[in-house]
Amino acid sequence: MPMTQEEVFAKVKEVLTTALAVDDDEVTSQAKLSEDLGAESIDYLDIQFQLEKSFSIKIPKGELTPENLFTNPEYVQNGRMTPKGLAELKTRMPFADLTGFEADPDINKFRDVFTVDTLVKYVMTKVNT
Repeated sequence: MPMTQEEVFAKVKEVLTTALAVDDDEVTSQAKLSEDLGAESIDYLDIQFQLEKSFSIKIPKGELTPENLFTNPEYVQNGRMTPKGLAELKTRMPFADLTGFEADPDINKFRDVFTVDTLVKYVMTKVNT
């Protein structure tokens, strides 16, 4: 039976409160993992592992966080994602809301794409297939 968005959110929230040692009320759907919840690079690996465990899913390398995009000169120039790079990002991350990043595609702001809602939408694509 497919999981509802509310069920997925509840489990994602559980993962994040444990992995990031944050309070329940801090984990809102729009909370940014890095900026609002304090996630660092190493935390993303733990979060991925915990999501796999909690939902009995496999997250292939590079699927949740695209690899090799930011080092490709076709996709990034002068620290900004090119239109071709944005198109590739949309293809690889259909579950992410890239609206804010598209408005200012500074690669240093890419982590802002990763909100609690991004994780929920991603997990929904895995558990309801």
